[in-house]
Amino acid sequence: LIVVLISLSLLGLILLQTSWLNNLLEVRKVQLYGRVQTAASKVAVDFSRVVHSGGSSGTRLPQRKGFKFGIDLSRFLRPLSIEDRFSQRDVYNKLRTAFDEVDLKNLQFEFAITNVNDEFEMQSAQFETEFLDTVNNQRVFIPIVPESGTEMEGIGPYEHLIVVVPDFKKQVWNSLKWVIAGAIFFMLIILAAFYVTVKTLLNQKKLSEIKSDFINNMTHEFKTPLATISLAVDALRNDKVQQDKTKMNYFSGIIKEENKRMNKHVETILQAALMEKQELKLNLVPLSAHEIILKAVENFELQLKDKGGDVELLLDADNDTVLADDVHFANLISNLVDNAIKYSKENLLIKIRTKDIGKFLMISIEDNGIGMSKETVKRIFEKFYRAHTGNVHNVKGFGLGMSYVKTVIDAHKGKVKVDSVLGKGSTFTIEIPLAES
Repeated sequence: LIVVLISLSLLGLILLQTSWLNNLLEVRKVQLYGRVQTAASKVAVDFSRVVHSGGSSGTRLPQRKGFKFGIDLSRFLRPLSIEDRFSQRDVYNKLRTAFDEVDLKNLQFEFAITNVNDEFEMQSAQFETEFLDTVNNQRVFIPIVPESGTEMEGIGPYEHLIVVVPDFKKQVWNSLKWVIAGAIFFMLIILAAFYVTVKTLLNQKKLSEIKSDFINNMTHEFKTPLATISLAVDALRNDKVQQDKTKMNYFSGIIKEENKRMNKHVETILQAALMEKQELKLNLVPLSAHEIILKAVENFELQLKDKGGDVELLLDADNDTVLADDVHFANLISNLVDNAIKYSKENLLIKIRTKDIGKFLMISIEDNGIGMSKETVKRIFEKFYRAHTGNVHNVKGFGLGMSYVKTVIDAHKGKVKVDSVLGKGSTFTIEIPLAES
């Protein structure tokens, strides 16, 4: 429900921002066009003052040669034009200054001046090309009208200043780039917050499931020894058993073994909690990996016989001396072998291989057990995670073994990976640094 509500809110915000940006774009178009028109009109008024009122604001006053004495008589027969007073560079500079004053410093533009016959008497380099493109460009026509009260007023027709703004819509977008960037930035922050919220909710749900699984596993693990201890205590209260020293020793031995089993479980849980709070402290010393593997296999000899299993050792590494913690490295190997035995089926075969690769020793433990699904492979190293087996609780444990393996191998700056096929078996491969020779 929370995901749906937040998703709808985000969708609404995106739609509102899109509508707002479209409206802002239209407003900015009108504003930009108005500023261009204002600036161009100001330049046109300046031209009018100089040309029609006899001012001297330009830099160009051409002297046209006539037939005699270098005098152009036609100059006295027609009014002055913009071309007579200003060069193309002058016109550009005036327009550029005017646009800068109305905060259009980055505006690109082309311009032209037409005479009284609507013929182009002056134009910028790209004006003709841009003038013809009426789809992408915006055009502004400003008549250069004499000021009220001058002798030229009302004589008309007049010259025109034409300004073309190329890629008008693109330039409008450019003027809004910081607004758009800000809107996108804050929207991304909202999306990130949404992602974090959803991820947190899913993690909480996952943790709740893990907690439930852990409690169920712990209940099963403690229920069996408690029941066994209860039966043994009841047996010890029997008068016949009390008179038989052999039976007394037998039942008291059961109580002791089950008590040790429960203590081992408690120790495992406490160790997991300790590893979560602080980093694993290692006492690194040179160790023979082959010796530790052989010892681990020997410790599981009874369990292997009980399951009719066998171990094939292919210890081919020329250098098996690793820099590791004696206790934790031995536990790591034991956990991997124990895992192979736990999740086994008939005719169990475990293959343990070693190989030195550069500065690392590779150890692989392969079994032909029940294997794992892709989902289980992804989560096998998560704390408390165990593959779902329905209501069947035939495999003991809290789901801490593989998490411990990952923690230990990471602390040794090594690597661990798992390959598994459901129904065919699994292969755990670890790489651990070799001791420097």
